[in-house]
Amino acid sequence: MSNAIDHNVSFNFVPRAYRPQKPRTFGITEIRAPHYFAYGTRHMQDVFDIAGQWIDGIKWAGGSFALAPTEQVRAINNIAHENGAYVSSGGWIETILRYGDDAVDQYLKEAKEVGFDVIEISTGFIMLPTSGLQRLVEKVIKAGLKAKPELGIQIGSGGDSAEEELAAEDSKDIGDLIDRGKKSLEAGADIIMIESEGITENVKNWNTGAAASIMNGLGIENVMFEAADPLVFEWYLKNYGNEVNLFVDHSQILQLEGMRQNIWGNKGTWGRIINPGY
Repeated sequence: MSNAIDHNVSFNFVPRAYRPQKPRTFGITEIRAPHYFAYGTRHMQDVFDIAGQWIDGIKWAGGSFALAPTEQVRAINNIAHENGAYVSSGGWIETILRYGDDAVDQYLKEAKEVGFDVIEISTGFIMLPTSGLQRLVEKVIKAGLKAKPELGIQIGSGGDSAEEELAAEDSKDIGDLIDRGKKSLEAGADIIMIESEGITENVKNWNTGAAASIMNGLGIENVMFEAADPLVFEWYLKNYGNEVNLFVDHSQILQLEGMRQNIWGNKGTWGRIINPGY
């Protein structure tokens, strides 16, 4: 650990684990935009005022942007951009795909117009072949946006399904996920989002072996894990260090960053997150 970090923080004499400046290529933190909690520009500005240097991107989950006035979506996205953060659409393209190619083209066009930078391509509910996923990645890139496929091992993931409902569905093969991830990256995908269902969410026992296989198979720099639970993001940090890419709720940003920098933690992480920055 260094004696200080190159950021505007108080009490900077306290040693901290290394954290690079934005734009970061590792140790990325993406936070949830308005979805479970309905908030607007004033709250979003507050979040960035207090923690903006730790926020790499925001994600509008569940198509929530389609329920908000266009000017509000654009205004929130502008706040993110003004603070050096990207804007992701979340996986709503699963809904759009049901209405054909023209709808997808219109979706990408409007997404760019209101300030989205990244289009998440989820496949939790739909059965999309790998070749179709690759073509969709290429289509997103051609539209001038970054593609972020969202892959998982649980059929039916990506919504608010209960544990019992998901347990009734089949699981996907981890080797297939890795293969789809590799082919998506070859097609130009920016990074792969990993669904938490079936790994650390809506399961009786965490499938840590799946997380390890994904990390080893695709590379820590190429994946982002959903971890909107303190015990989950603590586990990832404890096992993979503070360079793991994570998606959390916006309310958890300071708690997560405190663990990343090793200035606070739970019993399992107290004093264990070390990164000297050289």
